[in-house]
Amino acid sequence: MAGIIDLVGNTPMVEISKLNPNPNVKIYAKLEGNNPGGSVKDRAALNMIRSGIERGEIKPGMKLIEATSGNTGIALAMIARLFDLEIELVMPDNSTRERTLTMEAFGAKVTLLDGIERCRDYAEEKGATGEFFLLNQFANSDNYMAHYKTTGPEMWRDTEGHITHFVSAMGTTGTIMGCSRFLKEKNNDIQIVGCQPIEGSSIPGIRRWPEAYLPKIFDASRVDRVMDISEEDATQMARKLARTEGVFAGMSSGGACSAAIQLASELESGIIVFIACDRGDRYLSSTLFG
Repeated sequence: MAGIIDLVGNTPMVEISKLNPNPNVKIYAKLEGNNPGGSVKDRAALNMIRSGIERGEIKPGMKLIEATSGNTGIALAMIARLFDLEIELVMPDNSTRERTLTMEAFGAKVTLLDGIERCRDYAEEKGATGEFFLLNQFANSDNYMAHYKTTGPEMWRDTEGHITHFVSAMGTTGTIMGCSRFLKEKNNDIQIVGCQPIEGSSIPGIRRWPEAYLPKIFDASRVDRVMDISEEDATQMARKLARTEGVFAGMSSGGACSAAIQLASELESGIIVFIACDRGDRYLSSTLFG
């Protein structure tokens, strides 16, 4: 009988057919909302905590702390309790109420502050006191290695090695960094495409970081192309995914799908896989589906 931890990963891929503009290209969504915590962040949360314990960096009775825009926090709240660890999660105060309530349901302490940059500063300050262990997903190699070990190999396996393009939103950049490492080792011709918001757009889960806050795990040489996505495009595509393809996911998934569709229109042929990183029910109190 499997435990919750055993259900992290091995998420399904589904074809996006009705929205696909090019019959010579296949577009697949990898449904990360099917993870037990409801998002792709379950993978990184599990690998960061388990690897930290295995190295002896995280010890019994330690308190963890992390800044998050939402999905990582939910995943960490769930995984931390499975290892009997307390955790404080620091989140922007404009996050949806569903996120806060879910973290608290798993037993986490939630602190709300103004903006993700301030949240990161706060978590680093508390981590520096020695009272907390800072997971620091933005600089922790265990974040991207989760995807090197699991997400990348799953996409390679499920496309039978025929994937030509991988599309991912860029937040902490863990997903795209880990998948790029694995896929490029298998076939250096696979194109790695990242998505970021256009200037002035706000898309949960996708960031255009100020230079001072650019994740330390990010290596621009591992991304072949960056596509700018508008808030409007991400929103409309998330709605279309639900109403046309039956894929209920959030704005960052809409942004990645929008990029995949634009990419498909440019290609003669290919197999594109994009990350549908969470479930749409995380956004029901927002205006996304209203």
